[in-house]
Amino acid sequence: MPKFNYVATNAEGKQLKGSLSADNTLNAINLLRGKGLYPLNVTEASESVAPESMSLAPQTQEKEGRPSFLKKLFRGKIRPKALTLFTRQLAVLIDAGLPILKCLHLLTEQEKNKTFKDLIRSLADSVEGGSTFSESLGRHPKTFSKLYSSMVRAGEAGGILDEVLNRLAEFMEKSQRLKAKIKSAMIYPTLVLIFAFAIVTFLVTVIIPKFADIFLELDIDLPTLTKIMIGISDFTKRRWYLFILAFSLLITILKLVNRTQKGKFRLDQTKLHLPIFGEIIRKIAIARFSRTLGTLISSGVPILKALTIVRDTIGNEVVVKAVTLVHDSIREGESIVGPLRESRVFPPMVTGMIDVGEQTGNLAEMLVKIADTYDEEIDVTVQGLTSVLEPLLIVTLAVIVGFIVIAMFLPLIKLMQGLS
Repeated sequence: MPKFNYVATNAEGKQLKGSLSADNTLNAINLLRGKGLYPLNVTEASESVAPESMSLAPQTQEKEGRPSFLKKLFRGKIRPKALTLFTRQLAVLIDAGLPILKCLHLLTEQEKNKTFKDLIRSLADSVEGGSTFSESLGRHPKTFSKLYSSMVRAGEAGGILDEVLNRLAEFMEKSQRLKAKIKSAMIYPTLVLIFAFAIVTFLVTVIIPKFADIFLELDIDLPTLTKIMIGISDFTKRRWYLFILAFSLLITILKLVNRTQKGKFRLDQTKLHLPIFGEIIRKIAIARFSRTLGTLISSGVPILKALTIVRDTIGNEVVVKAVTLVHDSIREGESIVGPLRESRVFPPMVTGMIDVGEQTGNLAEMLVKIADTYDEEIDVTVQGLTSVLEPLLIVTLAVIVGFIVIAMFLPLIKLMQGLS
C-alpha cells in the first residue's frame, strides 16, 4: 500500500505534518478528515521516506510549531483588495462555465502572494476532498467572514454562485471605497494635529525653560500669566512620565469597559452622541447595516439568518440591540420597522423607506438604495468636516503659540518700560 506525506491543520488551526498509508490520494484525504484534520497538501511519498506516522504527539506539534510561528510572522498579509479581486475573478470563471475546482487551480497558479496562494490551494484541496466551497471557506474565518461564507452557501443552494460572487465583490469594493475616502480625508487634519503637538511640546520643554533662566538671572517680578506658563513647563519637564501613565491608564480603562457588554453599549452610545463625529458614526452604521442586510437578502440568505450575520458584523452595540429586536420581531411574525423606530438610531426617512420596501416586496433593493444614499452623505459630511477642521486646527495652534509668546515677552516689555 503506498504511503502519502501530508500537511494538515487541526480544529485549532495548528499546522501538522506526517505520513500515512492509503490506497490513493482521495482515500488519504478521507482518512485525514476522519481524524478531524483538514488536509492542506497530500502527496505520494517515495520508499525512502520515514515510516508511516499518524502521530499527533506534542513533540511533533512543538517541532512544527516554531517554524509555523515564524512563517506566520514574516509571510505576507492578505489584503482586502486581493480578496475582492479573487472574488471577482472567481465569479468570471464560474460564469464562463468552469467547475469550481478548476477555477481554484487557475487562481492558485496566478496568485503572487505566498500566503494567499497557500490558502487558495487549501480551498481547492478541501473541495477535491468532497467539501462544498462554502464549507471550505468556513474553515478560514479570519480571511472569509461569516457574511462571505453564508452568501456563497446561498449561491450554491440557488445555483447562482457567479451572481452572488459578483454581488459580494461589489459589496466589498463599496465598503473599501468608503473606508479609503474617510482615511484620505483625515490625512491632512491628522498631520496638522501632529505638527501642532510637536511645536507646542518644543516650546514648552525647550524654549520656555530658556526664558525662565533669563528671568531668574534678571531677578524681575513676573506677571501671573508668565508664572503659569513656567509652572506648566517645569511640571512637564519634571513629570513627563505622568502624562504617559495617565494616557495608558485611560486606554486600559476604556479597554476594560469595552470588554463588558454593558460598558461597550455605553461607549457606542456615547460615540453616536459625540459632537460633529457622532453624526458620521451614525451614518456609517446605517450604511453598513443597510448594505449588508440588502446584499444578504438579495443573495437568497433567509431573513433571520441574514439578521444574525448583520448583528455579528455591524460593530456597534446600539445597532446590535436594534437588530436583535428586529430579529425577535420577525420571528414572531411582526414587522421589521417597529424595532428600528424604537431604537432611535435610524431616522424616519430610513424607516419609511424600509417600510415601503417591506410592503412592496422590494426590501433588498430598498436597503441597497439607502446604503448608496448614505455613502454619498458620508462622503459629503466628511469633506465638510475636513474643510472646517483644517482652519480650526491652524487657528487653535496659532492661539496656543501666541499665548506662549505673549506670556514670555510680557516680563521683557515690563523690563524695557522700567529702563525707559
